[in-house]
Amino acid sequence: MALTRLVRALLAAALGLGVPTPAPAHSLLLESTPAADSTVAVAPPTLSLRFNNRVEKLLSRLRLSTAHGELVRLATPASDGTADRLSVPLPALAPGAYRVEWQVLSADGHVVRGRFTFQVAP
Repeated sequence: MALTRLVRALLAAALGLGVPTPAPAHSLLLESTPAADSTVAVAPPTLSLRFNNRVEKLLSRLRLSTAHGELVRLATPASDGTADRLSVPLPALAPGAYRVEWQVLSADGHVVRGRFTFQVAP
């Protein structure tokens, strides 16, 4: 009798291991404006990044620098708008190469970082 209960408990535990559970999803950058590795004639008025899921905007940041490593002052990302997007107004940008670095807190609680470049044509 005790052996039967033990076998049932082990069988239940083994079956539980085979049940799929939703995997936590890190935030992935889906698109940006300006687009990664693009050349634009004129810088857009807003730097915008869209992710595959919700990000914690108050714990996220965007950084923009020139090809020479000089930081371009940006506002704090807006806390309103869709939960999967970070946006900040862009100042007028001179022609040249720029690097965007981002850091977000994913819905699964993990910090995710990335970067990309774009150019403003002369």
